[in-house]
Amino acid sequence: MARFCCFGAGFSEFTRQGSTASGKGKGRQGQVKVCYGYNLVRGKTNHPMEDYHVANFVEVKGSELGLFAIFDGHLGDTVPAYLQKNLFSNILNEEEFWTHPDRAITKAYEKTDQAILSHTPDLGQGGSTAVTAILVNGRKLWVANVGDSRAVLLKGGEPIQMSIDHDPNVERSVIENRGGFVSNMPGDVPRVCGQLAVSRAFGDRNLKSLLRSEPDIKVENIDHTAELLVLASDGLWKVMNNREVIDVAKRFKDPYAAAKQLTAEALKRDSKDDISCIVVRFKA
Repeated sequence: MARFCCFGAGFSEFTRQGSTASGKGKGRQGQVKVCYGYNLVRGKTNHPMEDYHVANFVEVKGSELGLFAIFDGHLGDTVPAYLQKNLFSNILNEEEFWTHPDRAITKAYEKTDQAILSHTPDLGQGGSTAVTAILVNGRKLWVANVGDSRAVLLKGGEPIQMSIDHDPNVERSVIENRGGFVSNMPGDVPRVCGQLAVSRAFGDRNLKSLLRSEPDIKVENIDHTAELLVLASDGLWKVMNNREVIDVAKRFKDPYAAAKQLTAEALKRDSKDDISCIVVRFKA
């Protein structure tokens, strides 16, 4: 089912996922030409697809914004679906977005999480990671994230990780100071109270006292040395490292073909989780 969400003079079309979703597009103005492609594939688990995405350009106050995001849900798809529909509009509605984007992004993440928690009867007890990228006029890139969905930029010939994987072991002291614990069972990943494999997330009411929804934020200038950006859920990153992903993506001029190849490679490497990938290519 298609969804339309208006931002100023532009619009975004968001497509709710079934088992797969794919597509591509390009920017309409700016000194840097930008095109993107995405591909999402349902994993080999028994639950329905829980990954959602945003990939579009909108015009706001005379500026072109590229909006890209991956939302990886758990315990259902209601929270990532809510984020797909609301998170970017909440960011752009913050008064400080044009003067202090980092403050606006942080406030919007936290307000969105509070809204999700207030709608728990409708949205359930599940949660979601998020990695969001906002490209302003093809020149400035703002990336924010909670959880383990990741963004990697190829600039100057080197991969630059633009997000932080929020591993429970890394933030163990915060979790323990709040009265929780981190389990490290043989053959399993670290988990908050033996349940959640990330230390930051939207939703997750039952663990919210132990989790944070404050994003890590990074900004980069997009110049002639910037080639491409990859955003993906952990279904890709569990089986491929940053360099491997970049090496595959840069072989393709068409970002849609790159995204499809990356998901195919993850499946080849026996990734069992949902796999979602957006590739954004820059050309000065």
